[in-house]
Amino acid sequence: MNDDAQRDELLRLRERIDALDDQVLALINERGRLAQAVGHLKNGIIYKPEREAQVVARLQAANPGPLTAESVAVVFKEIMSACRALEERLTIAYLGPEGTFSEAAAIMHFGHAVKGMPCASIDEVFRRVERGEAHYGVVPIENSTEGAVTRTLDLMLDTRLLIAGEVYVRVRQNLLRRVEGLDGIKTVYSHPQSLAQCQNWLREHLPTVELAPVSSNSEAARMAAQADDAAAIAGERAAEHHALRLVARDIEDNPNNTTRFVVLSREPVARSGRDRTSLALSISNKPGALVELLQPFARHGINLISWNTRPARNEMWEYVFCVDVEGHVDDPALQAALAELGGRAGFVKVLGSYPRT
Repeated sequence: MNDDAQRDELLRLRERIDALDDQVLALINERGRLAQAVGHLKNGIIYKPEREAQVVARLQAANPGPLTAESVAVVFKEIMSACRALEERLTIAYLGPEGTFSEAAAIMHFGHAVKGMPCASIDEVFRRVERGEAHYGVVPIENSTEGAVTRTLDLMLDTRLLIAGEVYVRVRQNLLRRVEGLDGIKTVYSHPQSLAQCQNWLREHLPTVELAPVSSNSEAARMAAQADDAAAIAGERAAEHHALRLVARDIEDNPNNTTRFVVLSREPVARSGRDRTSLALSISNKPGALVELLQPFARHGINLISWNTRPARNEMWEYVFCVDVEGHVDDPALQAALAELGGRAGFVKVLGSYPRT
């Protein structure tokens, strides 16, 4: 194809893209009008986790490509976020400050058309949602490398809030600083978990620097932005927010390092068809008690996904088990299992049923 023919073909393709963009814009606005009508019928209830999960799952199943399933989810979550904001912008509390993986998790789940409320601690996220100052909260609950986030588990045992969703964030750790290169770095700031996740890289490339733990990766980036001999381990959002250079990318020891976040809500979530339920259980201190606790799940065909142990606060050397299972608390099989557990466990609390990611 000669240059003139190539230019003509390029112009034709761009004109087709422009025409499609006009159609997409019209359809998105029509969707927004319909979403407004639904909101009015439901007296302003604008966010239904189970419904949004069903929409995304249906579109991913119908997707013919070349867009990936992940891209389909991102695009339509942003469309739903913008449509929700026509009625009211949701306020989402998260473990701040801005630029953290918690903020990234909030955006992944709710889209950009929300009002973020960065909080100084996980405790504050819970308080903000409990008091109604935020519609929802987003907190980390476990990491594939470092395990459970124990503070979140402990707070879930006492709160009236429920888990309404989950978000998995691939943790990509980067070394950030004001200037290029590794020369001259004396101190590396980061959250303790991030420092632990990058031990091998730090030992190989910066064996003599001081490792300084701080409250968050965003705080680490802020401190690194104040001196040329400082650096921070953090994500790309922190680099953008604090105008830092990425001098080394993906320095985490485990390339599959992922953090799971949960969404906190004051209201329960209805069934989506592909759900997960989180429970807190305790047992009496007697031989065979743990086996008795597991039997109802096996008998009713309930798959256990994860199991964490936390000390009970009211009794020394007593423990509470935080368990995730497949299914929704309204499913007959899980209801039957929970009914049996009620006669065996000293304590049973449903922490929430929510769509699986």
